[in-house]
Amino acid sequence: MVRVTTTDRRGVLRAGAGLVAGGALAAGCSSTGAAPSATASSASAAESPPAGTPQAAPAPRPFPRQPAQITHGPRDRPRVALTFHGQGDPEIARSLLTEAEKHGARLTVLAVGTWLDQYPQLARRILDGGHDLGNHTQHHVAVNAMAEAGARAEITGCADRLKRLTGSIGTWFRPSRAPTASSLVQRLARAAGYPHVLSYDVDSLDYTRPGAPAVTRKVLAEVRNGSVVSLHFGYPDTVTALPDVLTELDRRGLHAVTTTELLS
Repeated sequence: MVRVTTTDRRGVLRAGAGLVAGGALAAGCSSTGAAPSATASSASAAESPPAGTPQAAPAPRPFPRQPAQITHGPRDRPRVALTFHGQGDPEIARSLLTEAEKHGARLTVLAVGTWLDQYPQLARRILDGGHDLGNHTQHHVAVNAMAEAGARAEITGCADRLKRLTGSIGTWFRPSRAPTASSLVQRLARAAGYPHVLSYDVDSLDYTRPGAPAVTRKVLAEVRNGSVVSLHFGYPDTVTALPDVLTELDRRGLHAVTTTELLS
């Protein structure tokens, strides 16, 4: 289990209206990601699949009342979607999934294909926990800046891995290194089987490593009915922040659900 520094949760929540100071990166993805440790890699290789019948992976579905590029869900229902960019230390990923499940919350994980290559067991772990699993490109490159052939390969490469591991290409696509998809990437994603591109309206900025209290403040200051929140696996601060975020969402009557549930 990953060790994280204990924070004063009451102090964090009292400061919930504050914002992270300006000047932080706004690209929507970490520029480097969090590298997994050798110990984590060894543990993953020895891990056994979850017991019991694995849950079937749902296929992408169209939401006719939603735009091709989704930033949030309905504003008239007390639901939010916590979405995680899937890469980095697998133990941090497991800690975040477990913490969410303790609170009765369900997440949306947009996985990087090379991360799935390293830790294939996590695809089933995510789905068996009742979470959404989707596509965040194969190599986590700046997909909007690529030529058509390369961008297509990034999208379909990750889709192929998801299908091999789960029987489906995943429920959602999100471009890497950008909060929204270019018109080309949007078209290529649709051709690959993703009716919508999933963006977000709340950026936690956890990938800038501002500290757990700042992550908590940023999310709680901006989240509201229908919000889609961008977070990341791979950062210990996010593990520390999540219990406080979920506790305060519960206090406000906001239910953390998968993106599919948010839009249904």
